[in-house]
Amino acid sequence: MDLIASFSVDHTKIVPGIFTSRVDTLGDERVTTYDVRVTRPNAEPAVNVAAMHTLEHIIATYLRNDPDWKDQVVYWGPMGCLTGFYLILKGDREPREIFDLVLRAFRSVEDSQDVPGATPENCGNYLMHNLGMAKWYARRYADYLAENADRPEIFEYPRSERPVTEEGRQFFDS
Repeated sequence: MDLIASFSVDHTKIVPGIFTSRVDTLGDERVTTYDVRVTRPNAEPAVNVAAMHTLEHIIATYLRNDPDWKDQVVYWGPMGCLTGFYLILKGDREPREIFDLVLRAFRSVEDSQDVPGATPENCGNYLMHNLGMAKWYARRYADYLAENADRPEIFEYPRSERPVTEEGRQFFDS
């Protein structure tokens, strides 16, 4: 089996940032999956699960209500490793083109007084939220993005090389 694109990223070198994970064509439309990496994998602790859940709710609500972007948003959700989120948008834009959107979305968390959709009727685990911690992570990430906006490494994936045997066979493990 081929190694999927997200496993070809060198997770020992990636820093928090906004990266193009993949671009797909669905029918006549192109969609881009972005890796919105909040913490440095394997070097910083994963995002607290309750805070991650809260960030998912608040930022998904923000993105789907942004007047300039709401019709472009396909998906916003957490990575299984709890180091960031996937954002899927219609179209094919460079990460720098969505920088302001992502920055505004994370800054919006600071103004939140409650968690949208955190009721038993609207959420499958409505008690697993932590607004205070979500605000902390959001502020930390937004400040980091703002301070590092001119650094190319927050927009460009570090790729890992697949080991090759003497016979020319490639390894496909992660």
